Amino acid sequence: MRAEPKGVRSNLLQELFWTRTGLLLLTLVVISGTCLAISSPMEPGGMRSFLTTVGTSTLISAVVGFWQTLLTSTAARRSLVEPVVEESRKALHELTAEYRALDREFFPSHVFEPTARPDPAFNQVMMQDLERTRLYAFRGFAGRYAACRLLLSQTECELRAVLADPRDEDAISGRARYLLRHEGADGDYDTIVARLREQIHVGLVGLFLARGRCSRIDLTIVSDPPLDRMELFDDSVWLTLYSNAGADVVRLYPRSLRFTEGSFIYGMERAEFLRISNSKAGLHVVITPSTTRADFLALFEKITGTWIGDDGFRALEAKFHSFRKEFAATAQLGS
Repeated sequence: MRAEPKGVRSNLLQELFWTRTGLLLLTLVVISGTCLAISSPMEPGGMRSFLTTVGTSTLISAVVGFWQTLLTSTAARRSLVEPVVEESRKALHELTAEYRALDREFFPSHVFEPTARPDPAFNQVMMQDLERTRLYAFRGFAGRYAACRLLLSQTECELRAVLADPRDEDAISGRARYLLRHEGADGDYDTIVARLREQIHVGLVGLFLARGRCSRIDLTIVSDPPLDRMELFDDSVWLTLYSNAGADVVRLYPRSLRFTEGSFIYGMERAEFLRISNSKAGLHVVITPSTTRADFLALFEKITGTWIGDDGFRALEAKFHSFRKEFAATAQLGS
């Protein structure tokens, strides 16, 4: 929005010739020129003297009126117009600053529409936020993507993650219904639930493999995780809207929004994440760089209720690395 008023003419000549005063001065000049032109070829006499007198006096009146109008316009502009223009400019600057503050407070800095495959632009911007952060907070379903991002990043941070409880059917049903809408009439609910439970297992193994990239990994396993995925960094928060059930076309990767630090959404999501991650209702697990495979297998059984042993661990590890390579290739993040 411009702070310059378009309706005010800044040129003094425009002030003269785009008003009734300017039209009057032009009329006087035309009358004067006409009288002098007519009297010039005439013989000396009363008529010539009359026309010469009228033309000369009219020209003098036009010249005097021109300068009088010029001086009056200058004084009027300085005393009336310029203060109004300055106040208007100041008010518009303040209004623009207020709109920008509202934009930062309530509107996303980036919007990524639903896609069938990982969006390279989405992932590259998020990786830039990850490279600058000290705390990576993840609230999602399986944690596979968080583990991949940690392994693909060049920084070290603290990870706090809220994941779905694989033993609770209600914790899986929300994501299963979303995927069932995506697969259409050919989708089978029980098959999707089994696949989602395996994704949680793969995500847990991936987080264990990424423990060397983190000073500490705090996991909170909850039975009622919010359907939307949230990824919070020091200077931004990302929301992936799996709850957008009213979308015309359901994509595997739904609409995502990025909000900057200091926005209302950032503060609200951070407070909600801390409430969930500190809740006594969830199962809390800590993984550190010193956590051994034997320790992790015991934690895995505590979380999932399933003992996998070394063979099961190697099978899940292979599935995670396969997923990581596919994700890195489609998102153009390198390997």
